[in-house]
Amino acid sequence: MIFYGPSGSGKTTVANIIARETKRELRKLNATTASLSDIRDIIAELDTMLVPNGILLYLDEIQYFNKKQQQSLLEFIENGKITLIASTTENPYFYVYNAVLSRSTVFEFKELKAEDVEKAVVRACGIMEERVGTPAQIEEGVTRHIAATSSGDVRKALNSVELLFTAAPVRDGRLQITLADAEAVSQKSAMHYDRDGDSHFDSVSALMKSLRGSDPDAALHYLARTLTAGDLPGACRRILCSASEDIGLAYPQAVPIVKACVDSALQLGLPEARLPLAEAVILLATAPKSNSVVTAIDRAMSDVERGKAGPIPRELQNVHADGAGFEREQGYKYPHSYPNHWVEQQYLPDQLVGTVYYEYGDNKNEQAARAYWEKIKGEK
Repeated sequence: MIFYGPSGSGKTTVANIIARETKRELRKLNATTASLSDIRDIIAELDTMLVPNGILLYLDEIQYFNKKQQQSLLEFIENGKITLIASTTENPYFYVYNAVLSRSTVFEFKELKAEDVEKAVVRACGIMEERVGTPAQIEEGVTRHIAATSSGDVRKALNSVELLFTAAPVRDGRLQITLADAEAVSQKSAMHYDRDGDSHFDSVSALMKSLRGSDPDAALHYLARTLTAGDLPGACRRILCSASEDIGLAYPQAVPIVKACVDSALQLGLPEARLPLAEAVILLATAPKSNSVVTAIDRAMSDVERGKAGPIPRELQNVHADGAGFEREQGYKYPHSYPNHWVEQQYLPDQLVGTVYYEYGDNKNEQAARAYWEKIKGEK
């Protein structure tokens, strides 16, 4: 089995439960520090009195094992000598070797809701009271605040509880657990974010899709998440892209405005960079939308990649070739020499004559351009 999900969502706990219920010896390795020799040492325990019912190997952070190390597990997976549970916080379909994936079932663990984490926090408070041997006076809102700021990470929440009980003063024979102290030990939400991992791509993807969906509030939320994690380049890149991909010709002025905001943000640095970026995000989210640009270039790229090209028309070739032994001169018609700066001539290669890549969007700006050119080209 492969357990995939964020930190503190219960992957290790479930592995422990499976080992207990199946009466197997649990051996744990972390791929960040483990080696092949560690796996061999575990295999050496097989068929001994130490592990009469077999071994369940829990390999944490399997994405840090290289291909050779992951392949070394295959022999023991196939002969059934060990039961492997591998865990990862990254998408296993990107980081786990295909041969291991094909022999495994992937279970995705979701980030826990605050109300679920609070149940664990309440239990932890009871356990800590027994451990320190002193009853606690817990102020209203403490458990709720710890749960809310853990971002679904139970381990983070339990660490906060332990720290609170360790540092709490005793008054009238009771530990004083206050909301102010809870806020102090969890000053920032334990938001899951890794610039090279799934959380990064999910956050910036949500930012761009919120811009595309014209939801300024959601866009600001995901911008805040990205900036809180210190990922200024990731936010800038997606905002710049959205200006051309999602707003495009419906409001082409968005491109220079957003570029100016991004330049200001990069010069200012965090935390001040949040201001011009927020301005850009609100502008893009509330601007009219058109995807005619991305649709047009994608159609053209698709044709080129499939080999639909052909020779460039003679009229468009390099003018310096005229008179150099060719059968005829270039024959290019200079549009500015004709009325309305336009003249009919072939621009696409013969193979693509009549192909349409760009279709005018239904916004005011592009429809005005469409009417202009239909009038001019209709007067030929």
